[in-house]
Amino acid sequence: MVLKVSFSFVLIVLLSSTFSSAHPGLNWGGGGGGGGGSGGYGGDYFGLLPEFYQYSCPQANDIVMSALEKAILREPRMAASLLRLHFHDCFVQGCDASVLLDDSATIASEKRSNPNRNSIRGFEVIDEIKAKLEEECPQTVSCADILALTARGSTILSGGPDWEVPLGRRDSRTASISLSNRDIPPPNSTLQNLVNFFNRQGLDEVNLVALSGSHTIGVARCVSFRQRLYNQNEDNRPDETLERSYYYGLTSVCPRSGGDNIISPLDLRSPRKFDNSYFKLILGGKGLLNSDEVLLTGNGGRTTELVKSYAEDEGLFFNHFAKSMVKMGNISPLTGSNGEVRKNCRRIN
Repeated sequence: MVLKVSFSFVLIVLLSSTFSSAHPGLNWGGGGGGGGGSGGYGGDYFGLLPEFYQYSCPQANDIVMSALEKAILREPRMAASLLRLHFHDCFVQGCDASVLLDDSATIASEKRSNPNRNSIRGFEVIDEIKAKLEEECPQTVSCADILALTARGSTILSGGPDWEVPLGRRDSRTASISLSNRDIPPPNSTLQNLVNFFNRQGLDEVNLVALSGSHTIGVARCVSFRQRLYNQNEDNRPDETLERSYYYGLTSVCPRSGGDNIISPLDLRSPRKFDNSYFKLILGGKGLLNSDEVLLTGNGGRTTELVKSYAEDEGLFFNHFAKSMVKMGNISPLTGSNGEVRKNCRRIN
């Protein structure tokens, strides 16, 4: 996502048990996720509970939402950035806020990994939320739970679905730049690569396609899609699946060399609104990233049908997205006496 996106994901965040509809990407039908599991949607969250802060910090979500409203009003793009932070956290060591740790004598920050460097953002908003929570409920709400709550809040404030967030994650005392380089799917991924990246986390094709739908908001950098414009198959030719007028528009903003950080909306039609237009654009050859377009053209069968279904039925997409976010948020959480609740999200206690 915005997913590793540089699956900007984004990537990003991105459940289990059957449902009449599921969200981007994986096939929510069954089983637990990457080491952390996902239980059914009915309440078994491997130690996580939506009511976790009911007595210790009942105002936690109100504090998160108040800060988010102000941050997104200042900069609408922030919604996508915060959603993507949750994805990039959960895909590395599980949902433990490792992505928030700065460099230190004992920490090599994941912020310097290839998928994250000059790309992920929103840390100051997380700092602001954490500071307010520490004022109200000292050393109670974890940074990992803040990421999960901000991902949902950013989705809601952009017009997307709501869901119950299982809570009770604790924060890691470690980070892994090597796993960040390995486990976040790059924007030029083939479909099979994407499936493999998600399967590694216990996520299926329904989850993959549904969570990819987070690209209905946000932007991507020129460096993430340049290959499609100029050298898709290492033959100095563009990706022929790109719709022609869209292709020419992209070449006007993303040069063959230089301009790596020039940005373009992932959803050309409604880049600030969480809706299903992302899937409609993919059907028209206007998916920005290779990892977007291959959901349709990668000979996946299932993923192709999901793209078409979500383009036709926004409610189905929203349903699957919400369930997929819960499933992704359940990847290898630290609970109980594991980890800690950081006082400052950027460093261990």
